[in-house]
Amino acid sequence: MAQTHTADFRLDDGRALRLTYAEPDGVVRGGLVVLHESRGITDTVIGMVAGLASEGWLVVVPHLYPSGSHEVAEEEARDKVSALSGDSVLAATDIGFAWLAAREVALDRIGVIGFELGGAVALVVAARRDIGAAVTVAGGGILEPLSNGLPALVEVAGELRVPWLGLYRSDVESPSAEEVEKLRDAAGSAQVATDVVRFPFETGAAEAWHRALNWFDAHLR
Repeated sequence: MAQTHTADFRLDDGRALRLTYAEPDGVVRGGLVVLHESRGITDTVIGMVAGLASEGWLVVVPHLYPSGSHEVAEEEARDKVSALSGDSVLAATDIGFAWLAAREVALDRIGVIGFELGGAVALVVAARRDIGAAVTVAGGGILEPLSNGLPALVEVAGELRVPWLGLYRSDVESPSAEEVEKLRDAAGSAQVATDVVRFPFETGAAEAWHRALNWFDAHLR
C-alpha cells in the first residue's frame, strides 16, 4: 500500500493550504483530487488515497477546513461544514489542481472524487471547473444544501462541465431514492456524460470502487 504524507503547499501568489498526498511507485496514470468527508482526513480517506495511489494515480487531498486539522469530532465537524462556501471549496480544490500541475499532470488527466461531504463538493467542482472527470460517493446536499454557502446539488447538476458519476447506497434513508432520482434527472440535462448508480450495502464498497476506477480509466486519457 502506498504511503501518505502531509505538507503545506504554497503558490507563487501567496495562497497556501495543507495537503495530504500519495505517489504511485511506478508510472503516473494521471492525477486525482480526493475531497474528504465532514470529519476531515479520517482513516477511510487515508485508505482511499493509498488505494488509489496503488492503482497508479498521483493523489492529493486538499484540507477543506482552515485549521488544516486531520480528523475532527462529529460536533466540531457540523460547525466546520456550516462555514464552508462554494468559493472556499473551489479555492481549496484549485490548490490541489495546482499541486498536480506542478508535477506535470495536465488538466484533462485530472479527476476529482469525494465521499459524503466530499462527494457533494466533487459535483460542485465538476460544475465549475474544466478537468477530466468527477465521481461522487454518497454525497448529501441534493435538495437542501449542506451549508448556507453551498448550493443544492440539483441546482448545479445541469451545469456539469465534466463527465460525472454518482454512486449511492440503496439501503439507506438519506439521501432517499427520490432525491437520487431527482439528481439523476438534473444531471441528465448536462452536456456531458453522466451516470447515477444505486447499490445495496452488501456489494457497495467493492462495486463503488470498481465503478469509480472504470470511470476514471474511461475519461482520463
